[in-house]
Amino acid sequence: MFDYLLSIKFEYPYLLLLILLFVFCSIFCKAKIPTYIIPHLNIFSQSKHKSIILTSILKYLVIIGSIIALASPYKQLNTQLIKNDGIDIVLSLDTSGSMKEKGLNRNNESEERFDVVKSIVKDFIPKRINDNIAIVVFGTSVMMATPLSFDKEAQKEIVDYLEVGIVGDKTAMLDSLASSVNILKDSKAKSKIVILLSDGEDNASNIPLEIILKLLKKYSIKVYTVGIGNSNKIMLNKISNETNGKSYTAYSKDDLNEIYKRIDLLEKSKIENNKITLKEYLFFYPLFLAIISLIIYIYLKNKE
Repeated sequence: MFDYLLSIKFEYPYLLLLILLFVFCSIFCKAKIPTYIIPHLNIFSQSKHKSIILTSILKYLVIIGSIIALASPYKQLNTQLIKNDGIDIVLSLDTSGSMKEKGLNRNNESEERFDVVKSIVKDFIPKRINDNIAIVVFGTSVMMATPLSFDKEAQKEIVDYLEVGIVGDKTAMLDSLASSVNILKDSKAKSKIVILLSDGEDNASNIPLEIILKLLKKYSIKVYTVGIGNSNKIMLNKISNETNGKSYTAYSKDDLNEIYKRIDLLEKSKIENNKITLKEYLFFYPLFLAIISLIIYIYLKNKE
């Protein structure tokens, strides 16, 4: 019972201050009534005293019950999200052989590039609370590591299992974009984006760049490209420019971390404005108490 009372909230809590105002006025703002001394009326004093106490209690119940009802007490049941106004994101990650190179993390020169990428991606995923995320990895071929999902914890665990060379040592970057299009083409989200990370030239794709760009434009998919080092800048810039995205280059772990932070700020989901909060309104109970108290109060006053 106590836990239930603690869970009750008010839509207009400031109205409850009127209760303090009422108590203050009842103590310090009493009307001055002339006093008449009539002897031999002691016989009525006890019954009169009880009547005054009862009517005072009823008066307080009427006022306090009415104010609580006006403050609109409610119990929040749960929140539902309208997911169609969120963002669907595909993280396309290069797992080719070159991602084994070291030196990207200047604080730990022995850490491989892909391990740096994994740590940053695992930090990025939980920030997208309201968005669907899928993960695609590419090397000689392309593999969907996770489909579009809201399960961020499962995705972080899957990222831990990804390794360099998991789908070959070459770089099928354009084919990875084709797989990303395949994931996003039926999406009903208001915004669809791909964050493509690569550190090398495309040397294994079967689909031409022109076809990929047409597909991305057809399904209104925006691509943010992240290049590690100076490799393949021309193609990455072209892809991002043609799809209204942005192109970034990272030379260190700090650069890479800052890039993902910028993308996170640029692509903010509006789903927060489309939450449906289910509430159980409780104003009826204090209002009912106030009405019953008022009826009894009027009845007693008319009897006096």
